[in-house]
Amino acid sequence: MKPIRLPEPPSPTFGGGVPDIFEVGFSGATVRRAVVIGTGFPGSENQSLGLVRALGLADKHVLYRVTRPRGGINEWLHWLPVSLHKKLDYLIKQIIFLTSRGKKLAPLPSENGGGRVGLLSVLEADAKQIIAMARETCEKDGPLLVVASGRDTISIASSIKRVASQNVFVVQIQHPRSNLDRFDLVITPRHDYYPLTPHAQEQVPKFLRRWITPRDPPDKHVVLTVGALHQIDSAALRSAASAWHDEFAPLPKPLLVVNIGGPTRHCRYGADLAKQLTTCLLSVFVSCGSVRISFSDGTPEKVSYVITKELGNNPKVYIWDGQDPNMQMGHLAWADAFVVTADSVSLISEACSTGKPVYVIGAERCTWKLSDFHKSLRERGVVRPFTGSEDISESWSYPPLNDTAEAARQVHEALAARGWRLRP
Repeated sequence: MKPIRLPEPPSPTFGGGVPDIFEVGFSGATVRRAVVIGTGFPGSENQSLGLVRALGLADKHVLYRVTRPRGGINEWLHWLPVSLHKKLDYLIKQIIFLTSRGKKLAPLPSENGGGRVGLLSVLEADAKQIIAMARETCEKDGPLLVVASGRDTISIASSIKRVASQNVFVVQIQHPRSNLDRFDLVITPRHDYYPLTPHAQEQVPKFLRRWITPRDPPDKHVVLTVGALHQIDSAALRSAASAWHDEFAPLPKPLLVVNIGGPTRHCRYGADLAKQLTTCLLSVFVSCGSVRISFSDGTPEKVSYVITKELGNNPKVYIWDGQDPNMQMGHLAWADAFVVTADSVSLISEACSTGKPVYVIGAERCTWKLSDFHKSLRERGVVRPFTGSEDISESWSYPPLNDTAEAARQVHEALAARGWRLRP
């Protein structure tokens, strides 16, 4: 198989120094630090971290999280605003506690949480705290870049922008659905605007169209991507190739990596897709040297059970158990080809950033904007359907998806338009 030569990632200064647009006549502030606001979900948080990395601020950011209660009745309350959800969760727990123990109520948590959650280095997101930090350090260290991703981060990110607009530049990743002017920049996939297409309009009854968001086309401060942002670039892949050399170099080639996600609202499946996948994999094993299979946190047990039962004892197959160390970077660096289930925009986007063959299974089960996402990838020649008739030893390539680097470039331009620049 011919090796795929990956494009070099842009450096924070885009190769040979800072372009004229960022230097000539510059007299404004310099952004040197970033705040990332996430929700604890890797698919969402990795987008913010990937953008910060592409901007050269990987070692100059602080991570905050908006934590939503989970488990039990909370699964029915996830549609509520996170602040209201937390208060209801608190009240329910206290009612149960009082009924069973007769103790006094604990203090009501603040709207944005309070205290530390999860990792010791990750703070619970608090808009007032971030605003105070931005104002106190602006004169000395310059304004703050705030990058948020996920529905639960919208209210905090927009509050920071509203109160401290002179001290921050706020980027919201994933479409906030309304009032986009609450942010300095919105970065979102093109398929988020699928509801505005003629095909989508045909699927929605007239009386419901006014309630479907977004209702307006993207304006000048919306950056459209093909897929999801992430932390994968050629430098990261070279580092991973070196780090995982002893694990993957001895494996028979070609190496096929299979990434399995989990069903979603717009891509429903179960054991039926697992059986289809195992049948197709058994058909291509003759052209594979080795196969590595990994499941995600969202993979249903009924799906993983079928695949493990059918393929677990095959000498060519290794099924990663999900335990540390995480092998995802090793898989991306060393794979010769990928098979990915259609549900995960993140997994597909990462695989398509390598320039290596990517086969997708289950795209015909996708609906609405996820179907539009797969259509755009097929039209670009980035993915092919996985049918079981493929010869994995035959390589093919395409211009790798470069969404994160392109988004970083547009952040630079937006900062320059404001009279600011980003200099790590």
